[in-house]
Amino acid sequence: MPVHANAEEDTDGQISGNVKTDGEGKEKPSSTMDGRSFEPSYFEQFAPRNALDMVDRLPGFQISGGGGGGGRGFGQANENVLVNGSRLTSKSDSVRDQLRRIPASKVVRIELLDGTALDIPGLVGLVANVVVRSGGLTGQFIWEGAVRTTEVDPEWYGGEISISGSSGALGYTFALENNNNRFGATGPTIFRDASGAQILREDTIFVGAFDEPRVSGALSYDFGGGTTANLNGYFARSFFDRLRNETRTFADGTVVDRFNARDGGSPEYEISGDFSFPLGPGQMKLIGLEAWDEEVASSTIIDTPRDGTLATGSRFAVGGGDGERIGRFEYNWPMLGGEFQLAGEAAFNRLERISSLFELDANGEFVEIPFPEGTGGVTEDRYEAILSYSRQLTSRLALQASVGGEYSKIRQTGSAANSRSFRRPKGSASLAWQPEEGMDISLALERRVGQLDFEDFLASVTLEQDNKNAGNNELVPSQTWEVTLEIAKTLGEWGSTTFVAEQRWIEDYTDLIPLAGGGEARGNIDKARRTELEWTTTLRLAQLGWKGAQLDLRLEYEEGEVLDPLTGVLRDFSGRADRELEIDLRHDVLGTDFAWGASLNYNRIRPSFRFSEVSRDYEGPVFADLFIEHKDVFGLTVNLTAANLLGGRRYFDRTVFDGSRNDGLILFTEEQDERLGPIFRFSVAGSF
Repeated sequence: MPVHANAEEDTDGQISGNVKTDGEGKEKPSSTMDGRSFEPSYFEQFAPRNALDMVDRLPGFQISGGGGGGGRGFGQANENVLVNGSRLTSKSDSVRDQLRRIPASKVVRIELLDGTALDIPGLVGLVANVVVRSGGLTGQFIWEGAVRTTEVDPEWYGGEISISGSSGALGYTFALENNNNRFGATGPTIFRDASGAQILREDTIFVGAFDEPRVSGALSYDFGGGTTANLNGYFARSFFDRLRNETRTFADGTVVDRFNARDGGSPEYEISGDFSFPLGPGQMKLIGLEAWDEEVASSTIIDTPRDGTLATGSRFAVGGGDGERIGRFEYNWPMLGGEFQLAGEAAFNRLERISSLFELDANGEFVEIPFPEGTGGVTEDRYEAILSYSRQLTSRLALQASVGGEYSKIRQTGSAANSRSFRRPKGSASLAWQPEEGMDISLALERRVGQLDFEDFLASVTLEQDNKNAGNNELVPSQTWEVTLEIAKTLGEWGSTTFVAEQRWIEDYTDLIPLAGGGEARGNIDKARRTELEWTTTLRLAQLGWKGAQLDLRLEYEEGEVLDPLTGVLRDFSGRADRELEIDLRHDVLGTDFAWGASLNYNRIRPSFRFSEVSRDYEGPVFADLFIEHKDVFGLTVNLTAANLLGGRRYFDRTVFDGSRNDGLILFTEEQDERLGPIFRFSVAGSF
């Protein structure tokens, strides 16, 4: 069965630790089913700087899950990347961030395996296991930026610098990064009445900025004898502001200057760790996490008529934050020809929110107006237990099954105080079959419980669209039956292809619903269904005589079905992408350090539905980029990209009714069409 302890490097540079070896002392793949192993030589033409560069070049593979927060505790694994056979325990640090901090020089190989064949519950389909050796101190950096052709400021301060290494049994990684983004657009918004006559034109210059400097670190220690410890942490501070200067010209000639601004910023941190040690016939792992994300944000609109009449305006501000505390154990032991795992988790989530609503008075001062339904707190105490079993049934067939449940209690304070408790069954079953060398088929059935957004319990206001969501203290977590089929096939020297089909049957689906007393809020709809199909293919074009060229294709189709709570008619999900296409071409020119390439992206966004309006907010829908890269400019990798060459734009369309959208009359329509313009990006990456 697969390993689940870290591999470390001895002073002679070899892999050691609790890993399986063959007769020649080489580490075996982390599965008894045949995997696909990619040595560093496979990636040489790409001149990768780190493990992320290498994983991104795996044929027919896409990183998913892992990090980014928002999930329901740690639960069973959902990321499809492992390092030395182990999950990454940081919840908010993304898999991509963590892989970027592993130098390519320390990657021994990358294995593509079927997750069901591993003894890590929850893994289904292709999984990339990055086998890494430890070693001396190394460092790497990347500087990223962009220049736009609209009024948006340049991006100069993006990137990351990190160091990693080991000293004896101690391994360490430290990183300093800044997520730097400058964005915006320019263009008109046209409002029309029910007859189609223009009633208002809004000319906008839209600019915004986001920065999130972050310091992070990870420590690992191998005590020997299968006892290891890991500690991860980060602290970040975000800064956000967005300004839309709008000139509003009405049909009667009245001109109004609108100041439309949002700003915010907050500190956040996360500390997590795990401790693994032998216990009895098996291995025990203890995991803990503490996280907090503070929130301070405001939205302000001020309309100033040019004829000298009094200005009007509104302001909405929120303060508070949300946090999470998790304790988890996982005990693995061999029995009945397979591997058992008993896991238990306690998670404590909390939201604190103070909302304030203001109106501009005749003296030009903002005066607070009562808005008690936007202030309060929400907590959830959740306890989960899962028993899992993994077994290799034959050399080409593997089974994984789990059963368990969770108990949760949700409490709400404020003007709509409430307390409720839930008991939910959970479990899964999956089979992995390898009918022939180079082909993997997995089929999984899972019962899962969704994660609520606690902000939906409290009221909120969107000033721009003059909309208000009421709070809903009766929200319940969704429950889903999910069936997933994945077929992965190597195409020999041509590359690889992967097809995934997923079907979900959802109970208590969360969407906007009308309230009996008027208004609307995020609420539950009894049933919904979702179908998703995804096809990913990598083609190496050397077989057509174009050496060094590679084509990556991804197609995604999604269809949802939910009973509209207002009309009683089946419709698609609200506001999600239902068609996506990605085409990426890269040519590493043989005999040189140059590479060039192009990409084409298309996505289609569904309409969003409210009680009295239907809208669609999207960009593109087609984007095209070209890049050129030199892999050795004084030892640095330099990439220049020209993005949005086909003129993708920002669109927002909506139709607003004078009552319910199913029987009301059209009040007005809004058509926003804003230019994004070409974007010129650069990156400089190096090692030290």
